[in-house]
Amino acid sequence: MEKKQINISLVDDEALVNMLLSKYLNAQDSINVISVSNDGSEFIDLLKKSKTLPDIVLLDLRMKNVNGIETIEYIKQNNPDIKIISLSSHYKESNLGYMVKTGVNAFLPKEISPERLVDVIKEVYHKGFYFSVEQLEVLRKQISKTVQAPVLSSVDSISDRELDVLRLICKQYTNSEIGEKLYISTRTVEGHRNNLYLKTGTKNIAGLIIYAVKNKLVDLEDCMII
Repeated sequence: MEKKQINISLVDDEALVNMLLSKYLNAQDSINVISVSNDGSEFIDLLKKSKTLPDIVLLDLRMKNVNGIETIEYIKQNNPDIKIISLSSHYKESNLGYMVKTGVNAFLPKEISPERLVDVIKEVYHKGFYFSVEQLEVLRKQISKTVQAPVLSSVDSISDRELDVLRLICKQYTNSEIGEKLYISTRTVEGHRNNLYLKTGTKNIAGLIIYAVKNKLVDLEDCMII
């Protein structure tokens, strides 16, 4: 069976960045660049017309016409299954919490090495997100201590099995891998994960990890984030 390539769309108003990145990524066996856009407006028009959607969008933030934030909002509203890796030459850790809130699956500086970027692309494709240990620590510190927890977010309401699933999610195992380790079906894992979203008041895997670390359900080192 032929291994599926990861379909990538590039969105950046720097033509040289698009050209070099497209050439490099297309040289990887596991990656296929299916579109290159010069700004968010061009990419959104492409999404509306295209029959083949990207698995992941590599998106700059500062662009003319429609910027990265506006493009992210459109993707999340209209094509929520598309994963987003935001690349920015103005990367700041202080913006990390906001970027997670927008729904990105990874937030990276443009200075990242091409080899490292390929690793992150694969991580996001297979696991759903990428955050380094340093980024996760920043996110944990950015959580306000005064924020009230939702009624259903009590740690005591999480069952032992849900806790098992949560700890494996933090170790970046996929649903199928969690199912194999716990001897349960993938659908059952998905059910536990949905229950965890409800009970913790989170909306994505990143939120679950932050919740688990904040409430000392896992150690930061146990998250095994590359």
